[in-house]
Amino acid sequence: MSGMATIAPLQAEADMRRWLERAVLGLNLCPFAKAVHVKGQIHYAVYESADPADLMDALLSQAEALAALDASERDTTLLIAPNTLADFLDFNDFTARAERRLARAGYEGVFQLASFHPRFQFAGTEADDIGNATNRAPYPTLHLLREDSVGRAVDAFPDAETIFERNIDTLEALGPQGWAALDVGPGSAKP
Repeated sequence: MSGMATIAPLQAEADMRRWLERAVLGLNLCPFAKAVHVKGQIHYAVYESADPADLMDALLSQAEALAALDASERDTTLLIAPNTLADFLDFNDFTARAERRLARAGYEGVFQLASFHPRFQFAGTEADDIGNATNRAPYPTLHLLREDSVGRAVDAFPDAETIFERNIDTLEALGPQGWAALDVGPGSAKP
């Protein structure tokens, strides 16, 4: 994000919490998020550098820390990278490499990696398609989820495979103006 002001860690975390509470929980985009949020089991980590070179090491460090703790203490981690990988395609390429690197580090079947980005775009969609907002967050973010927790959540949620379609319907009903009114972009929260 050269030429742009550096986002401080407290601001990045505050903005992500606001996004989680207003968009993810407020619109019920992820029915599994509420329990871990309420129980304080989401860890927010901020990668401050503008250089993506060490982001992979930061991700592996966060995976190691997550694996070392019981799920009742820390169930999931959001690694927020507010000052790097502003280009979605670069971020998408990085995410694919990160998934392979996590597998090589022995985390295949242990963690899933989800990704969020301010310019997230699903394949086959237009950039301004409101459905892309399901994966749009204030900053590039790598989300480490425990496979066991995901499995239990899916087992407990009837018709989990319909979540994505329901989210698209929710966002289409909300529309771009409704999404904008949520005010969940960078700098929207008070740290």
